Amino acid sequence: MKTFLFLATILLISACSTPPNPAVKVNNLADRYVETFFTTFPELAAMVGAPDLYPEKLSDRSFTALKQWEATENQLLDELNAIDRNALNGMPESITYGFLRELLEASIGVRTCRMELWKVSPTYTGWQNELPFAFSSLPIETEGQRDNLYQRLTQLPRFIRAETINLKEGIRLGYTAPKTGVEAVIGQMDALLSTPADESPFASFGKQDFPEFHERLTALVEMEINPAIAEYRDYLQNEYLSNARIEVGANALPDGDSCYKASTRFHITSILSAETIHQMGLDQMEKIQQQLSEIGERSFGTSDPAEVLRIVKEDPKYRFSSREEIIQMAEEVTERAEAALPNWFGKVPEMTVEVVPYPSYQEKNAPLGQALFSSRDEKSVGQYIINTYEPETQSKSFVESLSFHEAHPGHLFQMYVAKAGAEIHPITSYFFLSGFGEGWALYTERLAEEMGLYTSDVSRVGWLASEAHRSARLVVDSGMHAMGWTRQESIDYLAQYTTLTPNQTVAETDRYIAAPGQATSYMVGALEILNLRSEAEQALGEAFDIKAFHDLVLEDGTIPLAMLQKKVRGWIEKNK
Repeated sequence: MKTFLFLATILLISACSTPPNPAVKVNNLADRYVETFFTTFPELAAMVGAPDLYPEKLSDRSFTALKQWEATENQLLDELNAIDRNALNGMPESITYGFLRELLEASIGVRTCRMELWKVSPTYTGWQNELPFAFSSLPIETEGQRDNLYQRLTQLPRFIRAETINLKEGIRLGYTAPKTGVEAVIGQMDALLSTPADESPFASFGKQDFPEFHERLTALVEMEINPAIAEYRDYLQNEYLSNARIEVGANALPDGDSCYKASTRFHITSILSAETIHQMGLDQMEKIQQQLSEIGERSFGTSDPAEVLRIVKEDPKYRFSSREEIIQMAEEVTERAEAALPNWFGKVPEMTVEVVPYPSYQEKNAPLGQALFSSRDEKSVGQYIINTYEPETQSKSFVESLSFHEAHPGHLFQMYVAKAGAEIHPITSYFFLSGFGEGWALYTERLAEEMGLYTSDVSRVGWLASEAHRSARLVVDSGMHAMGWTRQESIDYLAQYTTLTPNQTVAETDRYIAAPGQATSYMVGALEILNLRSEAEQALGEAFDIKAFHDLVLEDGTIPLAMLQKKVRGWIEKNK
């Protein structure tokens, strides 16, 4: 018996001393990251099509929970760095390795901003904007699913009060949000509180199909959620606002320069100085002005780019008359683009896309549009959300390029393709890296011209105005966060060089203030994809296959730009 135990022990030691397969270790780490992330932030799972492991829970945003998550990130990165990356060459796990490393390093780096201490945001990063979309992604077909959503909503007051605690600590440590953003959020809280409880975004589920459930939610809003919102609103108005900072840039924060460097690296997935970003925007703007001048001579009787923009922005014949007209045009453009996809992409998965407006309490401060990808009862649904606020002030010129960007062949198409990928770990479809993701969406606005999807020079002006908008983002984002620009300077620059309405220039500026660096990812990423395509076309000549190139770019999800560059150049060498 003793001999058997000894031999068993020797065998066990021998087995344990054999290093695990590096590919297995990488996949295990990616599994742990996904599981721990959606355990920590469970309400975000359904928004990205990930398994909803704890459908009855809402995340804990307390300092204790945050420190636990940070410790997990640190441990995962240490274990990942211990793996020999060269052992993964030519394997799908090399993509998983690079993607996970980017997620961890960027997240750890951006901690210097201490965003949790000053997160009073009127845009998509604010809880009042993020959570309604997260809740709307959840299925409610069964009684169990409805109970899960109800339980999740009962935790919202705790969530909101944790935000207040974080803000108080931020004041103590010298981290506060800009005053203009705080004032905008107070306005959003007022709008939420003035909305009838049965129409609240936190009670808007199942009104027609499950009236009893809707009544339960309405009572919850009246008795618990709205009082918590009122407490938060009063705290912002009566205590926080007087402590809010006047300066809008991240460089006004403690260690603010490091914050902006980390933020641009987080969103772009490469390292560029604020000065480089700023100059890149100015250079691109100059090129776009020339293109606008050429279209102006052809179709608008002027070569002055500013006058061309003024015409499409202000002439009543180029404006909408109703919210319904905006939705209808967006739907028609999306359908037309989807029909053209097989001519430009080899892999076109089955897709469902819904065009919907922003909720009324959000729309004034919301961007032009956005894409959301969720799973309902195991069916993937893409939502293209478009801003229909004050339609009579909105130019028709922007809808085609925006639809290509948000739906097809942009964000939603890219998300569907990533989800359909079989070989790569699903982590690459659950998490979004802006440098690639926003770069791809902006690239597709230009691609749409090659695809013959723009129907008029009015829409082409809208496309170039969109490119001008993204170029302007490089200028104003770096300007405000690193070069001392004021909020008004950003608003004025956007008004001069884009077709944004006065309200949109304000909303966009407040978005850039609330999320430093995010707006820079669009143009930087698009230029990288365009440069790689140009390299491939020149190197391969007639052998270049646009479908194969697009499939290659999209197949692994939103990977870091450096990884995309390496992959495309490897593909070029292989196909020469």
